[in-house]
Amino acid sequence: MNEQRRQRRPGRARTGQRRRHLQLLARPWVLPVMALTVVIVSGAIGYRITEGWDWGDCLWMVLITISTIGYGEVEPLSQAGRLVTVLIIAGGLLVVQLTIQRVLGLSQSGYFRQLRELRFRRMLRRMHDHVILCGYGRIGKEIGEQLLLENVQVLVVELDPKRHKAAQERGLQVLQADATLDETLLEAGLDRCRSLVAALPSNAANLYVILSARGLRKNCRLIARADSDEAASKLELAGASVVVSPYVAGGRVMAATALRPIAVDFMDLLAGTACEIEEFRLSQDPLLISHLSHRSLEELALDRRSGAMLLAIRDNSTLTANPSGDMTLAPGQMLVVMGSQDQLTAFKMLLGDALDTVETMGGSSPWTESTWR
Repeated sequence: MNEQRRQRRPGRARTGQRRRHLQLLARPWVLPVMALTVVIVSGAIGYRITEGWDWGDCLWMVLITISTIGYGEVEPLSQAGRLVTVLIIAGGLLVVQLTIQRVLGLSQSGYFRQLRELRFRRMLRRMHDHVILCGYGRIGKEIGEQLLLENVQVLVVELDPKRHKAAQERGLQVLQADATLDETLLEAGLDRCRSLVAALPSNAANLYVILSARGLRKNCRLIARADSDEAASKLELAGASVVVSPYVAGGRVMAATALRPIAVDFMDLLAGTACEIEEFRLSQDPLLISHLSHRSLEELALDRRSGAMLLAIRDNSTLTANPSGDMTLAPGQMLVVMGSQDQLTAFKMLLGDALDTVETMGGSSPWTESTWR
């Protein structure tokens, strides 16, 4: 019960904060709207008393008078009716002047900037299955470019104004806030995102982000940047799903390009096609994979029935590439499969309840789905 109350408090706090923001945004317009309402109602009552018109004609006369359209009088006015018209014109001018002064004052006070921020936060609340990119430095910029190429929805969290502006100019959605704060991650939609990437320039800042994100959402996929082995080990202890060192990764790519250029070119070509490589993790529950276990791959015929290609099977630390037909499936194994989105969907349907999680490794339109049991 206490845990449920703690989970509800942030939501209630955010709801109360949004309500206060709406009240602050509506407050400057209360006086002009009330003044305009008083002029319209008073003018209609004046015409009703002096001319005896019905309420429709009274309101119509007030509107065409106060808007200076001047279509003409509904009926010839008496002296008292003309006096009402003069008062309506004077009241309308006062209201217009009051409104203009209020708009100029709001523009100088940053009201319209707050309005844009409120609209942006409404957009944030509608985002889901997106990638949260913390930091838009050199590494973050390259990550953002790759995600844009993959048509993945990205939200950049960046505190530096210059980097914030650079990300906006690139067409990315940017939240200007401190990514190490819990409230920032919650506002960025951590509970609805597909993954979070901590690419801040400081190892300590990335560690704070990973600690906060893991504490807020236990099953979120967290990728972190590290500049040293010591930082990488600490990030793993903090809960990072994957830790990447730009220097180590760059060195490996360069070495692979020197030794196996065809393989590297193949992965580059794969990223520009509709073909994807996905990892299907099987459930640890033997009951859920009972329809797959004790049957060979040849009997299951997953490749033939789905059209996808089973590239490898990872069992703990052992990776079996190009598995033979007599190999059987077991709980907790990771199946590395390549194919189009339709073929991978068919493969997933064949696995059924045995499927635990799905992770996209490459392709033009990743569709990562995670089912946590």
